[in-house]
Amino acid sequence: MRLVIVSNRVTVPERSEKAAAGGLAVALREALEKQGGLWFGWSGAISEGTSHPVRTIQRGKVTYAVTDLSEAERQSYYLGFSNRALWPLMHYRLGLTEFSRTDYTGYLAVNRRFAKALIALLEPDDVIWIHDYHLIPLAAELRRRGVTNRIGYFHHIPWPPSEVFGALPFSSTLISTIASYDLVGMQTVVDVRNLISGLEAMCGAKSDGRKVRVGRRETVIQAFPIGIDVEAFRKLAAASVRSATTPLKTAKESLGARKLVVGVDRLDYSKGIVQRLEAFGQFLRSHPEHRGSVSMLQIAPPSRSDVPEYAELDRQSDETAGRLNAALGEFDWTPIRVVKKAYSRNALAGFYRRAQVGLVTPMRDGMNLVAKEYIAAQDPLDPGVLVLSRFAGAAQQMGEALIVNPYDTHGVAEAIRTALAMPKSERIRRFEALYATIDATDIDWWTKRYLDALSGIDMGLPDVAPPAKAKAKPKAAAKTARPGTRSAARPRAVTGTSKAAPRARPVAHLP
Repeated sequence: MRLVIVSNRVTVPERSEKAAAGGLAVALREALEKQGGLWFGWSGAISEGTSHPVRTIQRGKVTYAVTDLSEAERQSYYLGFSNRALWPLMHYRLGLTEFSRTDYTGYLAVNRRFAKALIALLEPDDVIWIHDYHLIPLAAELRRRGVTNRIGYFHHIPWPPSEVFGALPFSSTLISTIASYDLVGMQTVVDVRNLISGLEAMCGAKSDGRKVRVGRRETVIQAFPIGIDVEAFRKLAAASVRSATTPLKTAKESLGARKLVVGVDRLDYSKGIVQRLEAFGQFLRSHPEHRGSVSMLQIAPPSRSDVPEYAELDRQSDETAGRLNAALGEFDWTPIRVVKKAYSRNALAGFYRRAQVGLVTPMRDGMNLVAKEYIAAQDPLDPGVLVLSRFAGAAQQMGEALIVNPYDTHGVAEAIRTALAMPKSERIRRFEALYATIDATDIDWWTKRYLDALSGIDMGLPDVAPPAKAKAKPKAAAKTARPGTRSAARPRAVTGTSKAAPRARPVAHLP
């Protein structure tokens, strides 16, 4: 069996490139390298003309197959329907959604072209794994051309209720293409329910809550909450303590003994960055005793800057930070720093570990891996506290965080205060429970679990329960470690007794 992955963008690694630890791309690449496989998608390049041949590049056992887009395709398929219609719609933002029949036509045309190009590369026993909202109708296009291979789809962002999705003029046609997949993976049980109810309402589907029948086809729709490479990120954060490189060194010198609240997001309206800045300002106004002793760092690298809504968000975030700094700052203290550039994973791990509070407050998010990275980066002996939006998929797994409503500025402000005042014993208790959850459901677990289900090996798994694994209890780093042994700094599972695996917990709210 060969694995074929299809995604909107494909980055071909250089021969000398050493893959960075963690990340979805690395996990998928490793899955391909284990058994050999193909990765197909857009090269990221724009070329002229109407002919865009597929280029194949071999790297070890992995064949990368990429094709360019024309400028017209980029405008309609990518910037248009994918990012100005589907993205805001999936994030419940109807007011920002723009519907265009021209964009929808272009979206379908690119999916047809991808299907035609992919068929020429397929083998009879291939298992095909398609990723994300850019490529929802791809399986239907493959089926029309006679492909009978097992095809799976993973939806990385939220799926809204049918009342929201139904606002899309082409919603019934688009959602019906889901039935062409053998397995559809979603981030949360809520997303599963929304998709199934949409298929029932718009397509007359019959469902038992997991299997959905549309016509003669049966599709399994199941939650597979995505994880991170916990061990790799923990090591990055631990190494940052010894690092003397900038920018972390500069940040440490600048902060001194001040406490740090950190937020890390792409500059996107779904992340609630402006609302988060306002909440930090409210915290300082409500608790003036913290002025001068706490700073906030918001890292927000720009994305999709050629979409007007993102340019406006860029302006709003600058204006909000400037206004709050002018009103609350002192000559020797700037309350909020907004940095609009990307940092390496090493640097981010260091910022997370230095921060007493991780502020992860999206207005709506499929999962949000920043929440998991923040926990993985913490010092087990003196961990920080995660403040997490109830509207992030991660909240369904990470109930020991301080769960907040990002629309409630005062509530988020009070959560910041609670986090900063929390006793160490309580911080450690919450951290250990959160670490156990993310360690049990890491990126390797997610990849294997999905591929086993797609291959028909393990189709009876419950929706979100991780595999049987004892609770991981983080331990402090030992002064020395014998060569060849696992470092004591590694939070590890206790063996010898069987314990219930951590499951999705109900959302816990602040008292």
